[in-house]
Amino acid sequence: MFEDRIQSAELRQKIVSAEEAASLVKDGMVVGMSGFTRAGDAKLVPHAMAKRAKKHPFKITLLTGASLGYDTDKLLCEAGVLSRRMPFQVDTTLRAAINRGEVMFIDEHLSETVEQLRAHQLPPVNIAIIEAAIIHEDGSIVPTTSVGNSASFALGADQVIIELNTSVNPAIEGIHDIYIPSPRPNRKPVEVLEPDTRIGTTSIKVDKNKIAAIVISDVQDSPSLILPADDATNAIARHLTEFFLKEVDQGRMDMTLSPIQAGIGTIANAVLTGFVDSPFHNLRMYSEVLQDSTFELFDAGKLDFASASSITLSDKCAARVFPNIEHYKDRLILRPQEISNLPEIIRRLGIIAINTALEFDIYGNVNSTHVGGTHMMNGIGGSGDFARNAYISVFVTKSVAKGGKISSVVPMVAHVDHTEHDVDVLVTELGYADLRGLAPRERAPLIIEKCAHPDYRDVLRDYFDRACKTVGGQTPHILDEAFGLHRKLKTTGSML
Repeated sequence: MFEDRIQSAELRQKIVSAEEAASLVKDGMVVGMSGFTRAGDAKLVPHAMAKRAKKHPFKITLLTGASLGYDTDKLLCEAGVLSRRMPFQVDTTLRAAINRGEVMFIDEHLSETVEQLRAHQLPPVNIAIIEAAIIHEDGSIVPTTSVGNSASFALGADQVIIELNTSVNPAIEGIHDIYIPSPRPNRKPVEVLEPDTRIGTTSIKVDKNKIAAIVISDVQDSPSLILPADDATNAIARHLTEFFLKEVDQGRMDMTLSPIQAGIGTIANAVLTGFVDSPFHNLRMYSEVLQDSTFELFDAGKLDFASASSITLSDKCAARVFPNIEHYKDRLILRPQEISNLPEIIRRLGIIAINTALEFDIYGNVNSTHVGGTHMMNGIGGSGDFARNAYISVFVTKSVAKGGKISSVVPMVAHVDHTEHDVDVLVTELGYADLRGLAPRERAPLIIEKCAHPDYRDVLRDYFDRACKTVGGQTPHILDEAFGLHRKLKTTGSML
């Protein structure tokens, strides 16, 4: 059985149950799991670990590429398995445990995790649990719908558990480009010169003797959580189109634009979908996640090529794309996230980075992670990798949240993930503010006028005017009042 999927007779002898594989994970271990934005993650073994922990408690440090699907973080958290978690998550149960201080969460740029592992700045991975579509005769692993950190986890771990997912179309083989940078301090350039440049192999070359167990799975990825576009996200897309047309008119780009990156989520997906009806053509993507919008752009003839680290789709889009992956295959590459998010390549290719903010302030600082400055939402993800190094760094958000009770534009953000130095353009459904070449005192009136909701403009203008008159400075702030809107929200439930 499975000779087409597991091409080594020796390795076929290592097929075991999920429970038997899970028993290899011991208390105190560091475990690296495949998975990036709910794509390509192991499903059965982690669930078996959670079930076992309810009877025989144990704790681990869990490293992944990004977020997991299939309620894996939830179940591991509820079973008390997680002592430390990094570098990204989206699960509400785990989020609550993090904010209670029960799980130590290390929030970091997605390009950095395996660099820290290689430099021995983090404890080594004891066991890697990797989802695969095919295992070659020599033990090489063909990943599924994501690469993430899987390659480095598998290469560096003492043991590897493979979940062979038979629900994945085997025609996915060939889509991956596995490349590990050479050692520091004399590292060679990573020669990705265009989004479609291939520099690696189509499988993860691991020592087959490290493969301790193989579990057969037929569970599909969890569908993406994106919501349909609405009037606000459509307006954001229109403003971005207006901005890019101005860039073309001024001779800084042509109608093919520069390669595009867009963060995960509803707003980013809706913004890219808006490009279907734009005049731009022959677009290219060099991103970290490919969502429904990528394939809508392919099907509309707008997109020529897309490179990323994972494919995360809705049920409807997945049913159209994955059975027909060969139709898209020659226009796609999935890479390790340290390559998809590598500052060297982002700077070289001149990426247009479009990411989502929780809030931003009148001077252009962006909070992507902490609600109220204290409570973790999901994590910084790859937004910092791109924002700092992009040709144009754009942050988008709706001007208000919670039915208007919260302003996304505030005097001072309660937590800073992206400083004003890394932010070029801010966009809400009301307009865009191009901050390039502007001093702080010039940015504030523009951001208030173009991006803030009318219900909050007078409050923000009043704060800025009084800060300029009474305090002054390069970046005027009245420190006793800078978090006034946040304090009002906490005490009354509304910033209004």
